[in-house]
Amino acid sequence: MTTTVPLIYSFPEFVGVAEAVADHVITAQNLTLYNTLDVKEIEMIKNNLMARPSLISSLSTNSINGSSSTIGSPNPNKKSSKKKPPKEIRFKIAISGGSLIKILNQGLINRQDEIEWDKWDIYFADERLVPFSSTDSNYGQAKREIFDQITGDKQPNVYHIDESLIEDPQECADNYEKTLIGNFAKKDSVKLPMFDLLLLGCAPDGHIASLFPNHGESLREKLAWCIPVENAPSGPKDRVTLTIPVICHAHRVTFVVEGLTKAPIMRIIMERPEKGLPSSIVNEGAAGKVTWFVDDDALNDCYDVTKKKYKFLSINH
Repeated sequence: MTTTVPLIYSFPEFVGVAEAVADHVITAQNLTLYNTLDVKEIEMIKNNLMARPSLISSLSTNSINGSSSTIGSPNPNKKSSKKKPPKEIRFKIAISGGSLIKILNQGLINRQDEIEWDKWDIYFADERLVPFSSTDSNYGQAKREIFDQITGDKQPNVYHIDESLIEDPQECADNYEKTLIGNFAKKDSVKLPMFDLLLLGCAPDGHIASLFPNHGESLREKLAWCIPVENAPSGPKDRVTLTIPVICHAHRVTFVVEGLTKAPIMRIIMERPEKGLPSSIVNEGAAGKVTWFVDDDALNDCYDVTKKKYKFLSINH
């Protein structure tokens, strides 16, 4: 494995990580929805989108009537065709659980005036196969700490596992993959889903999502989008997780790591990529798209890492 250096932002304390990650998420949202961070351009685009329904109706009527591009009598030699309305642009984000959700709670909830929840499709990079009421459930934690804290009527689309299938890891994984295929592929030929942003943490043992080092064949999976993980080395034993190819295919892959307990594994990830830890594989496979947000404690044991200062980009900061 060659050494691929990702973009690493370092912060003196946890609060700085939360603020910067929130800014990073909002920036990704705006670039996805509007392809700009300029507030005036965004407002202009929003106004145009509000006016679009009448425009689409007009175009459809002209098309049905067989009108040409100029107003006039229908051309009898030209076949009429209905114009499809443009697809609504959605911000597709996948998140993991644990401390990442706490960071999102601290960073995002205070900046909801900049978040367009109703344009978000939220997925989970992995899930522990426990009831949603359990403190180990990623969806349950996200619901309590993020979704239940959303103010106003506009809500995101949230796609979680089928809770009734938690006793059967393979069926649960297959069912969630069908959800992904239905939302990303539909009638198009799509080999892999492309998330606009995929947010991951990294545990002290080096696992990301529910992909564990040296555990079965999960890191070698090439075809499936979502796979079961049984007899996990730590935490709840049964899980489902997105695969390495899906993670690497995301438009942006972002790791969020904090705390002194992560320092030893961070050194291996950043300075010993040949060890083949899951995050090192992602650093290589998604080269150029990977960003790390890390506090100084987590980088305590790293000696050969180039750290950068984060520049806030989203419009209202």
